[in-house]
Amino acid sequence: MPDNSLVLGFHFSVVFELIPQFSVDTKFQSVSGLKATMETESYTEGGQNRYRHSLPVRSEYQDLVLKRGLGTDLSGISMWCSQAIEDFVFSPANIVVSLLNENGNPVKAWYVSHAIPLSYEVGEFNAEESKIVIETMTLKYNFFKEIPVPGF
Repeated sequence: MPDNSLVLGFHFSVVFELIPQFSVDTKFQSVSGLKATMETESYTEGGQNRYRHSLPVRSEYQDLVLKRGLGTDLSGISMWCSQAIEDFVFSPANIVVSLLNENGNPVKAWYVSHAIPLSYEVGEFNAEESKIVIETMTLKYNFFKEIPVPGF
């Protein structure tokens, strides 16, 4: 019997705050990098040779990677990346990543704080294959946290 409380990851939205957006700017093929880890520092206790203590130091967050098909429409997010990488003008943006149900309503959401572009990549062109060109944006951010979604 399937568990209806589990969330599927194929229907989602990505919304940038503080950036002019166009309709293409919420449509992505994949999102990855919502990962937090704890940095630790080893401490050796005098007289204790069997182990070292691991003391928590700070949280670290993986880079956020957004992928989508390259289109011909104007993209505010692509312009935002270009401005940072080409002109060295950084305008940090907050992002809300939401998993959606079959009706398009959020069931889980995460707030990503203070994101800036680290890299922008246009995928491979190959005359032997008829594939969609993928653009990849890698963003550095300060932290993410889950946003409570009413009703879930």
